[in-house]
Amino acid sequence: MKKKIGKIFPIIDSDQRKKMVEDKILNSTQKNDGVVNIHRYNLNNVGDLFCGPHHYFKELENSHLDILGFRKISKKKRIEWSEKISTNSVIIGGGGLLNIRHFERQMRLFEQLKAKGKKTVLWGVGHNDPKLKQIGNPKKYNVDIDNFGLVGTRDYSMPNEYVPCVSCLHPIFDKEYKETRETGIIITNSSLKDNSILEKFKNYPSTSNTTTLSEMISFIGSSATVVTDSYHAMYWAILLGKKTIAIPATSKFYDFKYKTVISSYENFEEDLHKAQSYSGVLEECREINLKFAEKVFDYLNI
Repeated sequence: MKKKIGKIFPIIDSDQRKKMVEDKILNSTQKNDGVVNIHRYNLNNVGDLFCGPHHYFKELENSHLDILGFRKISKKKRIEWSEKISTNSVIIGGGGLLNIRHFERQMRLFEQLKAKGKKTVLWGVGHNDPKLKQIGNPKKYNVDIDNFGLVGTRDYSMPNEYVPCVSCLHPIFDKEYKETRETGIIITNSSLKDNSILEKFKNYPSTSNTTTLSEMISFIGSSATVVTDSYHAMYWAILLGKKTIAIPATSKFYDFKYKTVISSYENFEEDLHKAQSYSGVLEECREINLKFAEKVFDYLNI
C-alpha cells in the first residue's frame, strides 16, 4: 500500500523519491559543462565535511553537493540535485562511500553514468562495511571501479591507485601544537550518545567528531596518543605524528597505508603501550593528492 501511495505522493515513500531522481538522471542527456563534487556534506561530522576536494582547489570552489540530496522531501531540491549531476562532470568523494548500504544506490547510479558520456572521478573514497568491523578489508568493492573515468581510493591494499583523503591539504596541519596530555579520546556522534561507551572513557580528556576542525585538530595536536573510533581522527592523528589506537566501527579502519593498533572499548588501556607514530606521512599524502589533482583537472579539462 505504501508503494502505491508513494507513486502518487512520493513524500510518503523515501524509496519512491529516490527512484524518481534516479530515473530522471538516467533518462537525461548527460553533459560535462562544469563539475560537482559529491560527498557526505555533513555539518555535524567534521570528517565528512572536510573530505571533499572542493575545499582545497580553486577550480572546485562552490561545487559541493550532498550525496544524500536525492532523498530530499522537497521536490524542487531533488530536481536541482539531479540536474546538477546531469549537467556537470562528477567528482565523488572523499569518505567511506563504498560497501555500505547507506550510499549504495547513489554509487550504483553514478556507476552507470560513464557509459552515457559522463566524466566521473572517484577521489579518496573507501570501503566502509560495518559487517567487517572485527575482520578487516572486503575482497572487492560493491561497485565496479572500472565503470568510472578516473579512480583513486584511500584503501591501500585494494587493486587501484592509492589516494588518501584530500583533507591532508588543509593548512591547519602546518601549525605547531604543544602536547599537554598523554592520552586523548575522540569519539563519533553515535558513541557520544552511548552512556556505556562514555563510561569507558570517563577518566580521560575527550572530544568528538561533531566539533569544529580547529578544535579537533588542536585536541589531536595537544595529545601524545589518540584513541578513537573516528576514521578521520585516526587519519589526522597519524598525519600529525601521533601515536594512535583505533576502535573500528566498520572495515574502513584497516586499510590506511600506515597501520594503527586495533583495539576495543574494553581493552584500549591495555593496548596504549603498543601505539606507534610515523613521520613524513603528511608530506607523502599531500604529494599523492597534488599529483592526482593534476590527472583529475587534465581529465576534466578544467
